[in-house]
Amino acid sequence: MTDDTPAGFARKCLIVLAFVALGAAIYMLGQLWMMIFASIVVAVIVRAMARLFLRFGIHDGIAVTLAVLSLFAIIAGLVWIFGGLISGQFVALAERIPEAIDATQRQFDSWGIDYDVEQASRDLSEQISGMSARAGAFAMSAGGVITNIVLVLAGAVFFAAQPSLYIESILRLVPRGREAVARIAIADSAKALGLWLQAQLLSSLTVAILTTIGLWVIGVPSATALGLIAGALDFIPFIGPVVAGIPAVLVAFSESPQTALWVVVLFLIIQQIQGNILQPLIQKRSVDLSPAVLLFAVLGAGMVFGIMGVILSAPLTVVGFVLVQRLYIEQVLGKTAKTPGPEPDEIEQA
Repeated sequence: MTDDTPAGFARKCLIVLAFVALGAAIYMLGQLWMMIFASIVVAVIVRAMARLFLRFGIHDGIAVTLAVLSLFAIIAGLVWIFGGLISGQFVALAERIPEAIDATQRQFDSWGIDYDVEQASRDLSEQISGMSARAGAFAMSAGGVITNIVLVLAGAVFFAAQPSLYIESILRLVPRGREAVARIAIADSAKALGLWLQAQLLSSLTVAILTTIGLWVIGVPSATALGLIAGALDFIPFIGPVVAGIPAVLVAFSESPQTALWVVVLFLIIQQIQGNILQPLIQKRSVDLSPAVLLFAVLGAGMVFGIMGVILSAPLTVVGFVLVQRLYIEQVLGKTAKTPGPEPDEIEQA
């Protein structure tokens, strides 16, 4: 039975306006939402490290503190051990890129290929800048990036220290009869995000090592810096590996066309390993996402949230998949939801 009274019609209009206002707020405050989500992702890492200390009977608050200190100690140790080498290679890489673009352009001209490499590089930079602008005036300066990183880390510490406080605050916005469902959806989202992070970190580390070793064997300068770029961009499905390969091929072209060809072959081999071994491992460990879903999730997140959306597109898709399974597939359609992690039969086989 529908409510056709003026009061009922006004109520429906207010509901529609509320959803429109919510959508507008999400779009206009895109950078804020992405920073909050980035803090949640880091908080999941901190909580995973804190659980290692909780096994020794340490109080939760102290365990989180030790986890944060351990995380900073690991980062500081890596910077102290490899910082000089890596920073030197990045400086050399930044100085070499313009020379590599010129060398590539000369090689294309000698082959009779009518392609403006310098203009293409400028177009790529403008597209990245445009995505950053759509993210809500995202600060690309060194100071702006550092400020955002500090804010994300601070938010992660707060989330990791008292996760139940924020979960209960969210549940207070949910109707009383749906609190149990919402609690399960949040728990599944956290579990899926944690499993995805574990598998993705392994994948990125593998890609970074393979790329660094391969480029070093081929004889490409700044192999370590290029390998770190490849490992970091492995977090972005499909687009990340392609973007990571561009500077490597350009630098290789400054050596010789044959070197550039070997670099292309190397990246193709690594992508086969990533796509056929590492990516299925990630899906088995977290949620089974089809390649098409991931691809359009990257494009959609970039269009709505800019560069931050592209960077966080994979974990956003993982969480979105879990929420759709619990809140729509299970609750609305009455079907069995897919839970994060290995299926029961896979666990029994293992």
